[in-house]
Amino acid sequence: MTGAYVVRRIGFYVLICAITLFFAVPMLWIASAPFDASPGLGVHWPDWTLENFRKTFAHPYAMHSMVNSLLICITTAVAVTAFAALASYALSRVRIPGRDALLYGLLLLSSVVTGTAAMVPIFVMMFQLGLIDSRFGVALVMTGGLLPAAIFILKDFVDAVPKSYEESARVFGASTLQILRDVVLPVARPGLATIMVWAFVNSWGNFLVPFLLIRSIDKQPGAVLMQTLTDEGGSVNLQVLPVFSLLFSIPVVVLYLLVNSRYGFRFHGGIKS
Repeated sequence: MTGAYVVRRIGFYVLICAITLFFAVPMLWIASAPFDASPGLGVHWPDWTLENFRKTFAHPYAMHSMVNSLLICITTAVAVTAFAALASYALSRVRIPGRDALLYGLLLLSSVVTGTAAMVPIFVMMFQLGLIDSRFGVALVMTGGLLPAAIFILKDFVDAVPKSYEESARVFGASTLQILRDVVLPVARPGLATIMVWAFVNSWGNFLVPFLLIRSIDKQPGAVLMQTLTDEGGSVNLQVLPVFSLLFSIPVVVLYLLVNSRYGFRFHGGIKS
């Protein structure tokens, strides 16, 4: 080994350690600050206490905002998965002119026209529909934003289902809806699980849409309420915020572990035609 090679390898590992430390420090803070009697912005060995949890549970809006987040995100994830399954099956099996162009156009528009750029017309549309300050309205906007990419991803899973399975079901008199429900979707379950987790995570951490559309503090999800966790002096409440951050991260982690243990997030089917 030459000296230059050794220097490059040392530099590479130093860079990897620096990047790991950069991402590890916030995780260490979330793991230690909720149990610290005097939490700060730095990471240190905590002075163990559960008083921060008591104050967080006693907060008038903290736990209620978590329920709001669950309602919005579950509604969004279920709607995205259901509509994406129907649309991806139609685009996969029905031969219509311009099908691929339509699919790529939807994906392109959903990527180019971001939520920030489209919020003014979205706000006007929600106002005209009477869905301002509505959790259902927030879920509806999030569903529309996530649906094009979800259709694009799920279509690959549906394409992998052999058409011979559907033909066999049709011989026995199965309808199109029965084929989708009993043949296609069970085979594409890893894709459905991936889409559901992806939609849940994207809506769980979404700040802009609920911030603009929800006015009542009792309807705000956790991502919006987090910015208001201050004390009487207007400073960040470092007793409530660390605990709230820890609790806010649990649903996403649990959902990932459950789905990963069942499907492993495999981006392929388990059959061959």
